[in-house]
Amino acid sequence: MTDQLSVYLRGWIGYFGACETPSVLRGLDEWVRRRLRSVLWQQWKRGDVRFAELRQRGVAQALAAKTAGSAHGPWRLANSRGLAIALPNAYFDSLGIPRLTGGR
Repeated sequence: MTDQLSVYLRGWIGYFGACETPSVLRGLDEWVRRRLRSVLWQQWKRGDVRFAELRQRGVAQALAAKTAGSAHGPWRLANSRGLAIALPNAYFDSLGIPRLTGGR
């Protein structure tokens, strides 16, 4: 999925890279990364797996338990503090997913 997304985003950068409204690209970039966090959260499926993944990625035990046990949906949790710590933008950079704004 990351390979396909990288190709797609590189095309967007090539076409819209010189736009005069960088805030639009910034917003789209934030949306893409939130969507990726949501997809990963859905892939982890069960609460114990979610807790283990969060702990493995450096989230404190209390925050990991609160996030893993939350009744909120994946889209809302993708914007939570626990997932922001576990899956920072640097993680997606390491996967080779380009940023639309060009920043690192």
